[in-house]
Amino acid sequence: MNGHSSQNKIMTKQQQELRLGELMVRQGLVSQDQLRIALMEQEQNNIPLGKQLAQLGFVTEAMVCDLMAHKLGHESVNLSTVIADAEALEKVSEEFARRHRLLPITFDATSSELVVAMADMFNVVALDQLKSMLGGQIQVKPVLAGDTQMEEYIDQFYGYALSVDGILHEIETGEIDYKSLQGAVVEYTQPVVRLVGALLTDAVKRGASDIHFEPEYAFLRIRYRIDGVLQQVRSLHKSHWPAISVRLKVISGMDIAETRAAQDGRLQMTLTGRLIDFRVASHPTIHGENIVLRVLDREKSIIPMARMGLQDDTQQQLRQMMSRPEGILVVTGPTGSGKTTTLYSLLSSINTEAVNIMTLEDPVEYPVTMMRQTSVNEVPRMDFASGIRSIMRQDPDIILVGEMRDRETAEMAFRAAMTGHQVFATLHTNSALGTFPRLLDIGISPEVMAGNVIGVIAQRLIRILCVHCKEPYVPDPDALLQLGIDPTTVIRPIYRQRGCKHCNHSGYKGRMAILEILQIDGELDALIGRRAPIDLLHAAAVRNGFISLAQDGINRVLEGISSLSEVLRVVDLSQRPVP
Repeated sequence: MNGHSSQNKIMTKQQQELRLGELMVRQGLVSQDQLRIALMEQEQNNIPLGKQLAQLGFVTEAMVCDLMAHKLGHESVNLSTVIADAEALEKVSEEFARRHRLLPITFDATSSELVVAMADMFNVVALDQLKSMLGGQIQVKPVLAGDTQMEEYIDQFYGYALSVDGILHEIETGEIDYKSLQGAVVEYTQPVVRLVGALLTDAVKRGASDIHFEPEYAFLRIRYRIDGVLQQVRSLHKSHWPAISVRLKVISGMDIAETRAAQDGRLQMTLTGRLIDFRVASHPTIHGENIVLRVLDREKSIIPMARMGLQDDTQQQLRQMMSRPEGILVVTGPTGSGKTTTLYSLLSSINTEAVNIMTLEDPVEYPVTMMRQTSVNEVPRMDFASGIRSIMRQDPDIILVGEMRDRETAEMAFRAAMTGHQVFATLHTNSALGTFPRLLDIGISPEVMAGNVIGVIAQRLIRILCVHCKEPYVPDPDALLQLGIDPTTVIRPIYRQRGCKHCNHSGYKGRMAILEILQIDGELDALIGRRAPIDLLHAAAVRNGFISLAQDGINRVLEGISSLSEVLRVVDLSQRPVP
């Protein structure tokens, strides 16, 4: 009887999912072909249809969540907008929340109602057990939340503690640390395997962009780059490093027998409920191999233009430049300044079925649905120049060139722009105006540049002050001069970092881009064609509303978003041109 009942429940869930797919087709969210593909993939992967559609890039998880909630007569919730309620969290143990993938978000003592976010509204067993555990005195109100968000916010609300110390104790003594095995999906595995997994998970949860394993004479230093700054997180005895390095090389597809030559690898792991890519590089040093992993978290790195923290005027300028049907848009800045992220954020705003976007990168960092992406280093006998030549025979509308690093590549990019294509490219220069001398140096003539450059974006990344602990202060006269403020005027406070538990005592939480946008008009085109000096180009740009990187950084300080010391770390304010 029970078997028959459970079979009916499974059938009901399958029917609900099929009806969800049909509803999405009727509302025009997905096509019949896309639904068919998702159902075929679902048979192999055995995951909910909504999650499968989101993984394939046909819809977003938020769209699925809202539609499911409406269909089932429930509310949906975006967990990123929810503030942790300590009273609600006390009602449900962390172990129960993790096991049933649910999260208590608010408790109203007056009505004795507990609002619980759930990834699976069909999980009636979990709801029954929760009601039983609460003793029947508290009403439970379930709301639907995104599956990917759930694990991340369970970690955030309850806090997470990875038992690295316990795993190290096990390696050193042979005694199994059962606490480090709690909640593990798999059975007991080798401690080195769990140690590497724990360190990678910890780095992702802290928001690290890079993980450094650095061997010294007697110990191994582990550092994370968080918000652009390296922070040491662990020091392990050197005896642990051989096993850790072998494990890292095995999972990233590198040769474990080769220790005296540099190697590159890549690995993919499911952490915090989503797939995370790591780009791995080893480098021989006097104390052994140094290994650095770049964390490529597509979900956090590719953000819509509206969420980049840009001013309305800046967004308008970007849209105007992107509306030009042909020409080249150049993004400049040093390594690690977020050029690729900005390019993908811009491209994602126009990435539709009506547009053919093709990219050449070294390597592809973020796979994106509908974009035709090519890793130059993975294709035999292909460089950027020959890649552009090949792409132009693929009927592209927009071409992204990872980097214009030599004359041939730059010439091919400009040729594509001159033949009716929109080209997005990166270039290493210190400023937007420095693009033109750099292109001249590569070998591009002023006559080719004039009329074919849509605009130039120069950018840097600055850390954002932690909202929980930033403190106001009145700047001294020297600081006022750096900000371009007359010390004799009325002074308003600005903010500086302090440090608290929310920001790991750094004073900063997250980063944002500061930009200088050079939109090319007729006057600038004429000056570029005449090889005009930088000062004339700058004067014409200012007349057209140009705001320098330094000034954009200062504006963020005056708005209380970042600190003066942070902007000084990234931009040279002493060379700021005075409008």
